[in-house]
Amino acid sequence: MSLPLAAVAALAAASLSAGLSGALRPLFLRFALARPNARSSHVAPTPQGGGIGVVTAALTCGLGGVWLATGGVPGALAVVAASTLALGILGGIDDVRPLPAGLRLAVQGLAVAAVVAWASPGRVLPDAVPLAAERAILILAGLWWVNLVNFMDGIDWITVAEFVPSMFALTAFGLAGLLSGPGTLVAAALLGGLLGFAPMNRPVARLFLGDVGSLPIGLLSGWLLLDLAASGALAAALLLPLYYLADATLTLARRLARRERVWEAHRSHYYQRARAHLSVAAIDAHVAGLNAALIGLAAATILWRHPAIVGGALALGLVLVAATLRRFGRDGRSI
Repeated sequence: MSLPLAAVAALAAASLSAGLSGALRPLFLRFALARPNARSSHVAPTPQGGGIGVVTAALTCGLGGVWLATGGVPGALAVVAASTLALGILGGIDDVRPLPAGLRLAVQGLAVAAVVAWASPGRVLPDAVPLAAERAILILAGLWWVNLVNFMDGIDWITVAEFVPSMFALTAFGLAGLLSGPGTLVAAALLGGLLGFAPMNRPVARLFLGDVGSLPIGLLSGWLLLDLAASGALAAALLLPLYYLADATLTLARRLARRERVWEAHRSHYYQRARAHLSVAAIDAHVAGLNAALIGLAAATILWRHPAIVGGALALGLVLVAATLRRFGRDGRSI
């Protein structure tokens, strides 16, 4: 995949996302207003639904770029697009009128299963692991990833701080031949879509992403990480999302240990706890800086695939994430 085509996809997506976000904001003000409550991080009613622009731009420009490059859209990419749209519709309905948790989980499971079954780019785990077992693991991991991306979208710009660096890295890795051509263009288009949305979500946000954006972004990014892992870069695919994985998973474990209702909204993620002593901008800067370091470690595992280097990069990544979590949660509660 060529750099000019990826750049055009990113720029077109940024323009489309920004245009849609601005044009639709008055509609969101009327029908999709997020009002603050005891568990909110915002203090004023704020429209949500910006994910419509991000996801529309990512799919339109990503698939359009693939069509320009190849003269068609592969079946696997069509499955990814259809599953992404399904989660977008689910999230959009939930933004306006909350749906039962069981229904949300069922639709998410079907979407993830469809991507794993019909759009998986190749084996990720060693051949000694049966294919059926690998797919079951990937479906569970994908379902968790989609949900944790949704859980983590709780303060202004945190999704931008998390996914702009990782999509830039995935685009670069794709241009180096580590992602499929369609994956590279989708990563570039998602990067552009997020950049187009970013001005509206800058603290203090005038527009939230909403479930209509966080759920599809979770699915698209999960598929892209799967694409990277299938190229033999499993360590890199684990390092790029490591902060989100750690914060959400440790928070879930802590809530389960306290026998809390984990499906209900809360303010106990590490980045949320950090609001007691850090500004939103400072939290976002920590996340973006950590992700830049994780990208460097991921690149190291790709350039030098010696087990000692890969293991050392993974270990250092865990140390950096743990240090960030400790900084965020320094109110005395343990990691």
